[in-house]
Amino acid sequence: MEITREFSEEAFSARSGEEYLFFKTLFKQHAAGLLRLAMSQLKSQAEAEEVVQECFLKFWEQRRELGNDLTAAKGYLYTSAYRTILNQLRRQHYWVYQECTESTLTELEPQSTELEYEELEHLYKVALEQLPPKRRQVFLMSRQQGLSYATIAAELGVSVKAVEEHMRLALKFLRVYFRAHGITLSLLFLLAAVN
Repeated sequence: MEITREFSEEAFSARSGEEYLFFKTLFKQHAAGLLRLAMSQLKSQAEAEEVVQECFLKFWEQRRELGNDLTAAKGYLYTSAYRTILNQLRRQHYWVYQECTESTLTELEPQSTELEYEELEHLYKVALEQLPPKRRQVFLMSRQQGLSYATIAAELGVSVKAVEEHMRLALKFLRVYFRAHGITLSLLFLLAAVN
């Protein structure tokens, strides 16, 4: 691995032997894992190596405050790597965003959102009409009125288990119905939350 050569013994010759040995041990144990973590997120060898080097540099600067606990050092390194990777990804995202022109963003907007919503709403209402009356009532009380199963049970004079069974069967029916129409159930719940 290329980055292991960057931390040479000469760089630390002025430091105490104990600190250097601890750092060397820590580097041998965790550099490869940190590099894999960074590579998995950044997809660039150079950027990943930079992240690892930055983490170990930060650790070296904070070594006296952190002490010689391997577990704490490992936690510090991985937390530092995680934060450095997130910052790098944010910078990449920012630059990608800056490169997009307003016309590009306008082209990406769906033109038929209103029509799709109306079609989805119609399909939702048709599906609800196909539910047995009691099951439809339980479903609407739960999803549109936001009532708990216990409240629904009390209002309808049935057991909580009966409400659970009505909901299970209603959701199963709706899942199959919408899947047959090429729509995921998550869209249905977004629609149910709006109504």
